[in-house]
Amino acid sequence: MMPFTLRRDAFGKLICEIDGDVHEGVVPVRAFPIAAPDEGIALVGAEGHELVWLDRLEDVSPEAQQLIREELASREFLPEISSIKHVSAFATPSTWQVATNRGDATLILKGEEDIRRIGDVSLLIADAHGVQYLIRDLHKLDKPSRKMLD
Repeated sequence: MMPFTLRRDAFGKLICEIDGDVHEGVVPVRAFPIAAPDEGIALVGAEGHELVWLDRLEDVSPEAQQLIREELASREFLPEISSIKHVSAFATPSTWQVATNRGDATLILKGEEDIRRIGDVSLLIADAHGVQYLIRDLHKLDKPSRKMLD
């Protein structure tokens, strides 16, 4: 990994300095946002070119980690479902009442094809409004939630 420094400008945009070259408007991009969110992160310049590749976020200073996490959080919206409280019908379309890490939510599921399996234990659910919801680990859901998914 190439040595670099990361900071914010007066407008809150990320600035990356590499060997004396200053790059403004830098954006972190995750290679595997669901399967490995802290691995494989690129710092991309305003022109869309990769400036720095991070194998692991923990390889950089705590200050840089914080800046990268803040920037990713401001751009990514992927609520994680922690429990399914109610499903209106087991045929589609159906309305789901769920608890997420961002609060309670209501989503409309148009069809079973809107639920996609990611790996062995994760699901990605797209609601009728295009919002993606993540169930990171099916085994960590409570029994009633797992039963509604079945």
